[in-house]
Amino acid sequence: MKTNGNLFIVTAPSGAGKTSLVRALLAADSQVGLSVSYTTRPMRPGETDGVDYHFVSEEVFLRMLEDGDFLESAEVHGARYGTSQTTVESQLHCGRDLVLEIDWQGAAQVRALHPSAISIFILPPSFEALEQRLNNRGQDSQQVIARRLAGARAEVAHVGEFDYVIINDLFETAIQDLLAIVRSQRLRAEKQLRQHQDLLKKFT
Repeated sequence: MKTNGNLFIVTAPSGAGKTSLVRALLAADSQVGLSVSYTTRPMRPGETDGVDYHFVSEEVFLRMLEDGDFLESAEVHGARYGTSQTTVESQLHCGRDLVLEIDWQGAAQVRALHPSAISIFILPPSFEALEQRLNNRGQDSQQVIARRLAGARAEVAHVGEFDYVIINDLFETAIQDLLAIVRSQRLRAEKQLRQHQDLLKKFT
């Protein structure tokens, strides 16, 4: 499907810093928007409904799934997540660049429908660093952390399916890498020629 905006998929194991990097990207580049996912997981301290996620019940989520409302959906760590198809497609057709924070399963679903989507995988500098970050967050029990670490091993196994890989060791370096990817995609000839047709006509 031809779209005017770029669709960026950002995936990472839990604790790798994906959300912090995406927030920094949105603060640094006003042309990028975030698709707010739906989830059945409980709201964490500091989160806001409609900003971090649309928090819904299992019943509501399953009804939306049955109605075909989701561009992609997945079950991760016992909770369901989904991306609104209407929101994504309307934003892209308006020329808005959009970021999806989703897992590898959702990324595969989105790429199947939007082959031009740009997929980015965020890696921690080491497995030990990831374990330390999860412990330092102080949000989860040791049982949950162990499950997240096991999930990280499975998720990283799919890193080769992505277009770009960023190592989130130094945060400032990682955000500059993310910004570079976003900006480079806007400068692709296909996008530039479509956007600047009036300029090119003056040279013919």
